[in-house]
Amino acid sequence: MNNSEQQRALDKKALRERLVQQRLHLPQRQELADALRRVMRIWLVGRPETVIGAYWPIKGEFDPLPALHRWKEDGELTERPVLRKIGLPVVDKVHKTMTFHAWYPGCPMEDDAYGIPKPKDTEVIVPTLLFVACVGYAPGGYRLGYGGGFYDRMLAQMKPRPFTVGLGFGVGFLPDFEPEPHDQALDTILNENGVVWPV
Repeated sequence: MNNSEQQRALDKKALRERLVQQRLHLPQRQELADALRRVMRIWLVGRPETVIGAYWPIKGEFDPLPALHRWKEDGELTERPVLRKIGLPVVDKVHKTMTFHAWYPGCPMEDDAYGIPKPKDTEVIVPTLLFVACVGYAPGGYRLGYGGGFYDRMLAQMKPRPFTVGLGFGVGFLPDFEPEPHDQALDTILNENGVVWPV
């Protein structure tokens, strides 16, 4: 790693820390989360996917699971019930890979290698739509994550690639963010005001 790459890595680390702190201390957090939950539920209406991957919220992230549980229940209550599945990531720290395992409220959970809860002994599923938490997000559908590269590696390998949706609060918008060659752009980004990408 040369000096400019090292500086870029340090700058990104500082940016991540600043954005996480902002997110943890958001005024009116509940109102913002309620608004984003409404945006997410409206956005899901009429989507054809029946297997959705999401995430367990950490570090002040928006929690998508209540809206997804409602989406799953709505599918089961229609005239012609639709079996819908929700998956959460299970990370393999050694091989640096990520798979999704079925989640439902009350399912057995255990901590993964990073201390994040994951479903325990549930089936592996392959999402066709994927909700991704954004530490920050930028024009072009680019997201700033935590730097592990798990989503970028997984998306680069998945065939067919799932439709990807970033979720974040307005404070995470980064107008001047420069993506790196390995960064995988998201198809859509939602915040509490609606669809912010594509515009």
